[in-house]
Amino acid sequence: MSIGSVKTQFFHLNEPFPLDSGESFDEITLAYETYGTLNADASNAILVFHALTGSQHAAGINQSIPGITHLWTDECVLGWWDAFIGPGKALDTQRYFVICANYLGGCYGSTGPRSTNPQTGKPYGSHFPQVSAWDVIRSQLLLLDALGIQCLHAAIGSSLGGMLSILLATRCPHRVKNVLPIATGLATTVLHRVHNFEQILAIRNDPKFQGGDYYDSDPPKEGLLLARIISHKTFVSLTVMEKRARQEITVNQPIGKFYELSNPIESYMFYQGKKFAERFDANSYLRIMDMWQRFSLNAQQPDLFKDCAHQQYLIFSVDSDVCFYPEEQKIIVKALEAAQMNVKHITVHSDKGHDSFLLEPDLYAPYIHFVLG
Repeated sequence: MSIGSVKTQFFHLNEPFPLDSGESFDEITLAYETYGTLNADASNAILVFHALTGSQHAAGINQSIPGITHLWTDECVLGWWDAFIGPGKALDTQRYFVICANYLGGCYGSTGPRSTNPQTGKPYGSHFPQVSAWDVIRSQLLLLDALGIQCLHAAIGSSLGGMLSILLATRCPHRVKNVLPIATGLATTVLHRVHNFEQILAIRNDPKFQGGDYYDSDPPKEGLLLARIISHKTFVSLTVMEKRARQEITVNQPIGKFYELSNPIESYMFYQGKKFAERFDANSYLRIMDMWQRFSLNAQQPDLFKDCAHQQYLIFSVDSDVCFYPEEQKIIVKALEAAQMNVKHITVHSDKGHDSFLLEPDLYAPYIHFVLG
């Protein structure tokens, strides 16, 4: 059952917001959506952290968002986690009040590189400061304060969002009871760094990038296209990718004078990259990627889960995941067990790879229901 039509809301902080980098915003805006009803004592709230290129629009139908019309393509209209959020679903909106916010630095309504710099009257562009994972958490805690939520029933996130859910839980243990990280890790691995750096260079080397100041001209879509191709191969298993290529895409699109696509998988990847380049901003991609590159929670730190004894963890692995390998979730579980925490670890058996967390709600919902109570 779908939750139907929804609208993005905006939280405005009209005071300085300092950053870990030492810089500061004069003011910030967070775009967010909510689903369900907050109960009288504000004890049924669940905060969802989106993945790298997600948005605040996690469920329902949202036809448009003020100020970002050209990025809000047909692909964005249905919430990216609609299969998981709604009446009777994994995050049951008949019981819970679900919140999802676009990250600071994003491009779907939160303060980001496309936003107007109040000091210049022009988009921030290359002058948009570095944003850390902790900056993102602090900004969302201010949103929770404004909503009257002091302690979350749960924080849940997949991929990069899962990393942020653990950061919130360990830095501010009094703000969350249940933590549900999916297909994620405690640190940026060497493989992540290599893949991410390839994507960063793909964007920066696009002549249209212009050092990040491209908002009055054509955006660097070729760089974004290539970045998506680089990343996409870690999101979907090769078997599923080949099957999708045969079913969905035909080889009929030239990509230049000296090369013609020779296989359906090339056409499929090119199509995925081109589609993505229409819906995302290159500067936001770089800022969020930078946040990922600098992320680390030391699993060997003896007091990582200090003051977290009241929390319950549900860790999900996907056995075919080649973005966040199952070994990374085992590190989380080992650290939690060493701290004598309440932890459950579920391995999802799927042929869909990392993207299983977007596509297969039935493999996750029973365990989520059990842990959330």
